[in-house]
Amino acid sequence: MLSYIINFSLKNKFIVLLLTTAIIGFGLYSLSQIPIGAVPDVTNNQVQVITTSRNLSTQDMEQFITYPVELEMANLPGVVEIRSISKFGLSVVTIVFEDAMGTFLPRQLIAEKIKSAAAKIPEGFGSPEMGPITTGLGEIYQYILDVAPEYKDQYTAEDLRTIQDWIVKRQLSGIPGVVEVNSWGGFLKQYEVAINTERLKAMNVSAEQVFSALEKNNSVAGGGYIEKVNQAFFIRGEGLIASLEDIKNIVVKNEDNLPVYIKDVATVGFGSATRFGAITGNGEGEKVLGQVMMLKDANSKKVIEAVKERVASIATSLPKGVYINAFLDRSELISKTTFTVSENLILGCLIVIFVVVLLLGNLRSGLVVASVIPLCLLFALSLMYVFGVDANLMSLGAIDFGIIIDGSLIIVEYIAFQITRKADEITGFTKVERQELKDRIIFSGALKMMNSAIFGQLIILIVFIPILSLSGVEGKMFKPMALTFSFALIGAMLLCFTYVPVAASLFLKPSKTTAKNRSVRFIAWLHRHYEPIIDWALQSKKTVLGMALVLLVLSTTLFTTMGSEFVPTLDEGDFVIQPILKTGTSLSNTVALTTEIEKILLKEFPEVKQVVTRIGAAEVPTDPMSMEESDVIIVLKPKNEWISDDSKDELADKFKEALSIIPGMEVEFTQPIEMRFNELITGVRADIAIKIFGDDLEILAKKGNEIGALIATVPGAADISVEKIAGLPEMNIRFDRKKIARYGLNIQDVNDLVTMGFSGRSVGSVFEGEKRFDLVVRLDQQKRQDINDINNLYIDLPNGGKIPLRELATISYQKGAAKISRDNTRRRIVVGVNVRNRDLQSVVDAIQQLIEKNIQLPVGYSITYGGQFENLQSAKSRLLIAVPIALALIFILLYFAFKSVKEALMIFSAIPLAAVGGVLFLWLRDLPFSISAGVGFIALFGIAVLNGIVLIEHFKELKKEGFKNMETLIKQGTKDRLRAVLLTATAAALGFLPMAISTSAGAEVQRPLATVVIGGLISATLLTLVVLPILYAYLNKPNNTDKRASKPNTIGLSIILLLFFINASAQQDPMTLQELIPLALENNAGLRASEWQAEQSNALVNSAFSFDKTQLYYGFDENNLTLNNLALHVYGLQQDFKFPSVYFSEKKVNKVRYGVNSSLFAIKKKEILRKVTTAYYEYQIAREKEKVYNELDRLYTDFSKIAARRFELGETNYLEKITADSKQKQINLNNTQIQKEVSLAYNHLLKIVQTGEAIAIAEEPQLKLDLENTDPIKSVEIDYYKNRIRLLEAQRRLEKQKLLPDISLNYFQGTNSGVDGNLFGYQFGLKIPLLFNGQSSRIKAAKFAEKKAIAESTEYEIQLHTKYDALKLELAQLQRTLDYYEKEGQSLSDEILKTATSSFRNGEIDSYQYTQSVESAYDMQLTYLDTLNAYNKTIIAINYLTL
Repeated sequence: MLSYIINFSLKNKFIVLLLTTAIIGFGLYSLSQIPIGAVPDVTNNQVQVITTSRNLSTQDMEQFITYPVELEMANLPGVVEIRSISKFGLSVVTIVFEDAMGTFLPRQLIAEKIKSAAAKIPEGFGSPEMGPITTGLGEIYQYILDVAPEYKDQYTAEDLRTIQDWIVKRQLSGIPGVVEVNSWGGFLKQYEVAINTERLKAMNVSAEQVFSALEKNNSVAGGGYIEKVNQAFFIRGEGLIASLEDIKNIVVKNEDNLPVYIKDVATVGFGSATRFGAITGNGEGEKVLGQVMMLKDANSKKVIEAVKERVASIATSLPKGVYINAFLDRSELISKTTFTVSENLILGCLIVIFVVVLLLGNLRSGLVVASVIPLCLLFALSLMYVFGVDANLMSLGAIDFGIIIDGSLIIVEYIAFQITRKADEITGFTKVERQELKDRIIFSGALKMMNSAIFGQLIILIVFIPILSLSGVEGKMFKPMALTFSFALIGAMLLCFTYVPVAASLFLKPSKTTAKNRSVRFIAWLHRHYEPIIDWALQSKKTVLGMALVLLVLSTTLFTTMGSEFVPTLDEGDFVIQPILKTGTSLSNTVALTTEIEKILLKEFPEVKQVVTRIGAAEVPTDPMSMEESDVIIVLKPKNEWISDDSKDELADKFKEALSIIPGMEVEFTQPIEMRFNELITGVRADIAIKIFGDDLEILAKKGNEIGALIATVPGAADISVEKIAGLPEMNIRFDRKKIARYGLNIQDVNDLVTMGFSGRSVGSVFEGEKRFDLVVRLDQQKRQDINDINNLYIDLPNGGKIPLRELATISYQKGAAKISRDNTRRRIVVGVNVRNRDLQSVVDAIQQLIEKNIQLPVGYSITYGGQFENLQSAKSRLLIAVPIALALIFILLYFAFKSVKEALMIFSAIPLAAVGGVLFLWLRDLPFSISAGVGFIALFGIAVLNGIVLIEHFKELKKEGFKNMETLIKQGTKDRLRAVLLTATAAALGFLPMAISTSAGAEVQRPLATVVIGGLISATLLTLVVLPILYAYLNKPNNTDKRASKPNTIGLSIILLLFFINASAQQDPMTLQELIPLALENNAGLRASEWQAEQSNALVNSAFSFDKTQLYYGFDENNLTLNNLALHVYGLQQDFKFPSVYFSEKKVNKVRYGVNSSLFAIKKKEILRKVTTAYYEYQIAREKEKVYNELDRLYTDFSKIAARRFELGETNYLEKITADSKQKQINLNNTQIQKEVSLAYNHLLKIVQTGEAIAIAEEPQLKLDLENTDPIKSVEIDYYKNRIRLLEAQRRLEKQKLLPDISLNYFQGTNSGVDGNLFGYQFGLKIPLLFNGQSSRIKAAKFAEKKAIAESTEYEIQLHTKYDALKLELAQLQRTLDYYEKEGQSLSDEILKTATSSFRNGEIDSYQYTQSVESAYDMQLTYLDTLNAYNKTIIAINYLTL
């Protein structure tokens, strides 16, 4: 196969180069279309259900909202995990689904369940809604609305919020890929009616009257229309409130013609909604933030570009002095990581090219190999585009061109060597002959090295299969890398036997290498230093192997002491500080504190560009925080502008030290994307989450604080934070139900007044043009300041009076739950720990030891560990499966390659010693083991065996040349292959060098992987050149004496003979019908012919799209003159097409024809099954008859002997004797006849099965067949007729389609000596069938053929039913006959035979009576067998019913 492809490529160079050009073109197109991001989106498949109820406490939110929602969602299919957070006025339930369910199915399922959950939530407590379809990478663009310094006094935070909501947000919405634009901070403008309770009491007005008046005086209505003077005048009643004055002048009540207005009992003005969040920025106080969230799986680069374009256009519509200040722009991180990837790929490519050219010593050879690099990259990009793999740090970051060109390198190096060796021979031929000879050399060289090249690349490809089996976070992170690497390798394999031979044929020239050549000098220098090493190694085999073993043990010990982490943290370039404040801290206090933080950071650290703080919850609270919780986002300048420090960890420590002057505050450090990933994937923001599960919030808080204090001394454990779940300050109202009843009140009515007074009650909306603002009634600002205002709140009584709330309830200060978090319906508290300056695993180990020793938990309470550590454990468990599978696959491939366990193990030994280098390099660079390093080890194991394959293959070739001893062979072999081994290893290792030493953004993730591969390749190369030859020498010792050699040979011969006899006996195993049927189906030539006919039809399906030949023409016509009176030389191209629908109709015909041929194949198969079954049971019945006649023959032989003896004794006459002899001979003849029938039945069965050799047939224990077919319509013949009807119907439609016009396209250019350039033109023509009588006749004929087929099908069904009914009647008759024999006949026959034999022996009956009895008994048995045969044939005829 490979030889054919190479030969085809060399003979069709233009086609190969054309296809290569196509790869380049499609690759460049794919590059422009492929989604580009920073990192893979590792967020799990989750949906958030958010419920806001501004007035419910934490416990009430859990009880009335969170629990019903969780309960409804728990039984959905595919749910992996349910998490929830309940806070004051907010419930967020996160449901995590299996990734296989996709994005929209879970949302559809939840949408259905939300309705039933909402029905269980009390009215007015809020309605659950789904969060936006976004992920951890969703926050692509964040900005604040800033005001130029000279306009600061003109805009308030309320004005800016209004601008954000009604100008900016509206215009940003609707961008493709944007799922939500979230507003945060400022004051949400409202029209406020602040009632004065004392005035209400003085004027005897109830609050309900105020509500009613406002609602009834803010409406709009219509009255249809009136027709007048041919026009319709529509009636519109405008009663909407348009200003504060309108509100003030609304009448509440009218007593004695004296109206009481709203302004009499309330202060009307502008207010703002109760806030649960705020934004501060750059130490300037409160700001307004906009957050653009991207749709899941959207192209982040394109979406961000679209957002930026829209922002630029919005800027022109903003009020004077207001501008959009973007502080977090994901495109910056994408640009940084893209630069890192590009830099690494370009540097890696240049290094590999340099190494190749240097070691090959031939610029042309080096450039041929180097040209494979961009082609492989473009091929990989093409497949990434086709399979939907995004381009990012992980997918493109691990491509090593040194590994990818390995196969091309081996082939070109060998071809160049052969061309150089035959340089004199090549130069002696003519140009054409020279090219033919070069092609022959290239063909033989490529063919010889192809197995090694392809096999090596195949091993690397296969070791990536276990990486594709990874799931969860690590799967999403590393699968793109494995896929991209595999795509590039597949491209390299294809190019190896197509493009590389062609490029070598066209560009390589015979050249003579001289001693001055740098490559020759370098290789000679390597040989001078390598020869003493291999000489010493061959003399000191045990020492070398011992040293290798010591290194292996040392590296294993080092590995056990190394720490581990999940994935190195990507440096996003920015910080997020999370200040930890006291539970219940007021929003105004938090705003003042964060403003102070911003001032300190901007003042003391020139590295800080901007600081923006998000406090509490946004309008769409996808990130639920309390008012004391905040994210201080620090945008840093580029690293080259840093002054205070060089590393982020040290800078974080300095930030922490600078902020320590603020009392009562601890801080946590993280990054924007990292924070969102941690929170969305694991439910917490920290690297390590110590989760304590239990029921009592007080106990959970106590144990959480104990653990937080305990682990504070653990080195590397930073930013320790205990989740604040208790201690929320509350003013608790406890009602006295007796007093409530005494005054005729309802608790609900009182609660509604409390809600109205302090939170506000919306009674409609006020419109300002398109803007819409709530109209809210609440107490005057002065009446909602402290607990006394609650005590003095007047409650309206049913009889018209008023009573203060203190008379109805006890109001006191209490502490309540601040937050209730639940995992899978269990309450929990989290102690969060971030890890700095140490690996993750060792920190967790230290924490676990401390907790196990010092913390005692009550019964029913438990501790688990989550966060990044949970991901690490999950990934480790999967790697424990993936790595052994990778190793097993490598060994299996090696065994198939060498057909020897010994040689496979020899090459396999490269793997542990390659791991030695990987571990040592990680240790030297102080890098912990991570999943990134683990994937590096998997890739390394595949690469490590390649050089071993090249060397062992060459040793085996040299072994055939008859070297004196093994050492000489090894020295020659290593000398020959030294350059090839060093070339592949050096190219692969140095290809990863830029990734290993890069300090650009994102390099942290690639560094462990590259370090492992480089270190491993160094140790693996040393193994290949030193240890592997020693192992080969050990395992290939020559035999010393013939005596020793003869013993294994004898044993081997014995084993072969034993296996032969076992095999021979196995071949004689008798075969049952179930074993004969597959044999018959496989061997029957007629069936195979029918199958190939069906396959032929299948292959012809796409032949419908056959186009006419393209016409190229030249024309010269003196009538066709230009303006210069000269005739044109016309060159043209013409192509004719049928109407497009004709091609699809033809394809439909071909598909249905394939169905017809498939039905014919099924009919033929059914016929074979029927014949095999019939022949098999006929043979079984014939054998049973043979047994009966054998028994008769035995009986009549005994009878003849007894009659002869009785004649001798005078007990009987001569007639009896000759009668007995006659009967015995007659039965003997019958026996011979039945044996012939058995033989014929056997041969008939063999003829159907067509094995070509004798087979043994098993004896069937059950001769009676069962009825299987009870429905005659389920017949392949019926399917054939139906398919035939479909075919004729499709052919009729095709004939009708042929009435449509054909299409002709023509493009031409003309020129002459007087025209500057070419004149061009084109034609578009339609071939319309005006004379279509012939086609109409064909359509009619097709219609008649279809009707004929329908009639034949109906006729066939009727006849089939008739035959089925007849067979069923025949079967019933035969069944009755068999029933008689099986119930009575068998026992009667046995009894007659037994009685006749004993009576004849005792002389009780004569010979005539005996023979009559015997014949009667055996005739009964033979009749049964004949009836059984007829019964079986009838059953077979029904089971395989046909006409």
